[in-house]
Amino acid sequence: MPSTAFTASTASKAFSYICRNLKSETMGLLTGKTALITGASRGIGKAIAILFAREGADIAITNIADDEEFRNAVREIEGLGVKVKGYVSNAANFEDSQRVINEVVGDFLRIDVLVNNAGITRDTLLMRMSEEQWDSVIAVNLKSVFNFTKAAIQPMLKQKSGSIISMSSVVGVSGNAGQSNYSASKAGIIGFTKSVAKEVGSRNIRCNVIAPGFILTEMTEKLSEDVKNEWIGKIPLKRGGTPEDVANTALYLASDLSSYVTGQIIHVCGGMLT
Repeated sequence: MPSTAFTASTASKAFSYICRNLKSETMGLLTGKTALITGASRGIGKAIAILFAREGADIAITNIADDEEFRNAVREIEGLGVKVKGYVSNAANFEDSQRVINEVVGDFLRIDVLVNNAGITRDTLLMRMSEEQWDSVIAVNLKSVFNFTKAAIQPMLKQKSGSIISMSSVVGVSGNAGQSNYSASKAGIIGFTKSVAKEVGSRNIRCNVIAPGFILTEMTEKLSEDVKNEWIGKIPLKRGGTPEDVANTALYLASDLSSYVTGQIIHVCGGMLT
């Protein structure tokens, strides 16, 4: 009997030890952090929010409208066992962006990661482009980055830490016919981010850019197979990227794995610009 009791006790201790170590090994890269992702009801933004949640971050997401797609995204993230809240926001509006940041800080007490992902396209050749098509793309894609970055820097300065990730594009580097407004907005994000990285680096706030290439999302699904195959034919890896490919890079930039990386552009394009 004493031998059996000893064996049971030893097994119990061993089981407890394994559980403790298993928990520590599976602790996420973003555990204890709060991340805000703009334009995250679908596509790349949603993929980033889901991956961040799986890595332990509490999640705040924004969308221009309180629609079913947005509510479904919030419910899906909530199912991953983290705190999550959705905020209806016009990212192109300065005051509204400040309101969202204030509400996020009030609800979550801090912002550790900001992902500037909100964006639109209004593609056409310059000779046919209207002023509205130009202004709307610049406002949503570029001014929104200014709006949210400026607002988020305040709590990050108090924390003396933070990671700001802004979504550019390969066409912000290379340009693309029929996308002069989109390319200009994405190029502006790069210059803006490099400048801000130099301003706030001494406060341990990092600012980086992801430049996706041809990513298979709801937007690209509307393209014909011939057009998609033409794009894929130009890519050394011979495939379109996935939202998860971009999300994995965002995770690296959001986490302490990139603690010495700031002011950089990471191309997620399968070698398209090589």
